[in-house]
Amino acid sequence: MSGAITCSASDLSALLGPNATAAADYICGQLGTVDNKFIDAAFAIDNTYLLFSAYLVFAMQLGFAMLCAGSVRAKNTMNIMLTNVLDAAAGGLFYYLFGYAFAFGGSSEGFIGRHNFALRDFPTLTADYSFFLYQWAFAIAAAGITSGSIAERTQFVAYLIYSSFLTGFVYPVVSHWFWSPDGWASPFRSTDRLFGTGAIDFAGSGVVHMVGGIAGLWGALIEGPRIGRFEKKGGRSIALRGHSASLVVLGTFLLWFGWYGFNPGSFTKILLPYNSGSSYGQWSGIGRTAVTTTLSGCTAALTTLFGKRLLSGHWNVTDVCNGLLGGFAAITAGCSVVEPWAAIVCGFVASLVLIGCNKLAEILQYDDPLEAAQLHGGCGAWGLIFVGLFAKEKYLNEVYGKTTGRPYGLLLGGGGKLLGAQLVQILVVVGWVSATMGTLFFILKKLNLLRISSEDETAGMDMTRHGGFAYIYHDNDEESHRAIQLQRVDA
Repeated sequence: MSGAITCSASDLSALLGPNATAAADYICGQLGTVDNKFIDAAFAIDNTYLLFSAYLVFAMQLGFAMLCAGSVRAKNTMNIMLTNVLDAAAGGLFYYLFGYAFAFGGSSEGFIGRHNFALRDFPTLTADYSFFLYQWAFAIAAAGITSGSIAERTQFVAYLIYSSFLTGFVYPVVSHWFWSPDGWASPFRSTDRLFGTGAIDFAGSGVVHMVGGIAGLWGALIEGPRIGRFEKKGGRSIALRGHSASLVVLGTFLLWFGWYGFNPGSFTKILLPYNSGSSYGQWSGIGRTAVTTTLSGCTAALTTLFGKRLLSGHWNVTDVCNGLLGGFAAITAGCSVVEPWAAIVCGFVASLVLIGCNKLAEILQYDDPLEAAQLHGGCGAWGLIFVGLFAKEKYLNEVYGKTTGRPYGLLLGGGGKLLGAQLVQILVVVGWVSATMGTLFFILKKLNLLRISSEDETAGMDMTRHGGFAYIYHDNDEESHRAIQLQRVDA
């Protein structure tokens, strides 16, 4: 903790008269004890803050589960819920065994960590168990994004394989590059930063959202669209709507709540003054980050509401929820280093990016039940570009350490170096995830481990793979019963 109490017995004894030395030693000893208590309290407060943030991020898994469940048809509800549970369970084990070490275990070449496997020799001087828990919650969030892209048609074993591989290897390598102090593109490097700055991705528009989105893109491309999603003749798009808008809205609000741990929590510490004796410190940056996160999401939601109204003629709650999440995914990279007004710009453009990506997906007959690749991949990429345009020099120096001549946002007069670093991050994330996850999904397909049979897909995986439907109807009205049966046949 900065501003530690200092005491010199030799200086103090000259002021105390008889028995001065003994008195000075005693006073300095007591002051030292008080100082140690303050240091202990600072560590406790910071760790408590980080643990609370980790709990919020983990709660996002419930949001993902509800969002996914509401976005698929009722006949696949149990399947998608189970995959969300296993993303957390399998991700927890593999991140403990391998992932954390690859991400933050320390390296000499900046590519991949090589220490602390299975948390050996842990905690360290720079990381405690709260930090591990927080980073695990991020890792399983990336896996949860991917599961939405390949929903309603994927074999269960494929979920287990890709989730373990993503959280144990693919995602940790990317987080090492951009978040570890010795990652080759990390802004936390003490020397030789990429373009003099390193790539700025504060809470993971690229590291989390693009990784999950690009992985889902390859999974959905290699699997192909769901049966009935596009007409065989002419390729006209047919909406296979999710069965519960209520679950979609519930999941969205849970994710919104969790994002206040995702973005502000990425500071990892709260008790850090920027200026000694000032009321302005890291707690102020945390509050500003919560505000920018909120404004981006709200702007994207409203832009999507009116944009989709103009395009389709409807006020669609599901589209608004996706727009809101797209705004959050975009601001995640720059939430701590931009002004609140810039967050409104971020959310506005994120909505347009999402609408455009969805239109392109429809033209190319790409099927993603949750729009995960478009939302997390497309809006995440825009979020990285946004930082290169709007990052403020003052906030960069506060969050990443003061550096003379640090590049900042192009539109604020900071030159193009930061934007160049952001574009490099986009390219390497797309390349790395494509090379690893694309190859994995291709191998799974060749081994007939990826997609379920057409019969199982038509009947629904809840009945064919999980022993029964998620919902049991008890309705004594004969007409209502016949209507339910007809709905099941049509599905």
